[in-house]
Amino acid sequence: MTTTKVQATGKYLRVSVTKANRILDQIRGKRYQDAKLILQFLPYKSCLNIAKILDSAVSNAEHNYGLKRQTLIIESIFANQGPTMKRFQPRAQGRAFPIHKPTCHITIILMDDTKE
Repeated sequence: MTTTKVQATGKYLRVSVTKANRILDQIRGKRYQDAKLILQFLPYKSCLNIAKILDSAVSNAEHNYGLKRQTLIIESIFANQGPTMKRFQPRAQGRAFPIHKPTCHITIILMDDTKE
């Protein structure tokens, strides 16, 4: 019995890794429907991006492998740090304070959970 694994990645998302991990920890290991419901009702900005990546992974599974979305489970989900955008904020007396805008790459790997 071989288990099919499907993945989708969202790159250069404008959210820090720690803020993304706060959400990813809550949906890791859940079924697709449960994860979608959790993402719908969490009050964080990055839930929208994570939901889009999850839908992309499910579409990959349905289109490329013919799997059903009811049988999909999130096997692993993680956020890697992307490049940091560096900006400067002008301050008093000609000074400039640095501003670091972090980005991250989120990867979702789905697994088929059919018992054959």
